[in-house]
Amino acid sequence: MAEPIYYVDRSDLREGKLAEVKDAMRDLTAFAEAHEPQLIAYHFFVDEAESMMTTLAVHPDSASMELHMEIGGPKFRAFGGLIRMRSIDVYGRPSPVVVDQLRQKAEMLGGGTVTIHTLQAGFNRLHRPQSTA
Repeated sequence: MAEPIYYVDRSDLREGKLAEVKDAMRDLTAFAEAHEPQLIAYHFFVDEAESMMTTLAVHPDSASMELHMEIGGPKFRAFGGLIRMRSIDVYGRPSPVVVDQLRQKAEMLGGGTVTIHTLQAGFNRLHRPQSTA
């Protein structure tokens, strides 16, 4: 069974760009919801100081994340003049293709780091078998 991929990125918002960032967030969220039915969760957050954006995504597997990176690429570019990518953290086992896509994304959006975290212990209840009773 494929394991979920948890994705978290953090970016600094460029001065005076909050309203544009919020518009871009809504646009990308609507696009992902319409075109990626396999995506489990996709959220954008802004900190209290309104100076940092965090993206959180949960993919059912690496193939889902690869699809997201492929079709979302043009949408990610819209953030280019609005943010400076600090970091991308991925929890799970993304394919080498996804890791390469993430490094390209980080470079395009400001040169943030990409760190892959491998699971050592745990469980999830996202894919529980359905009872037949």
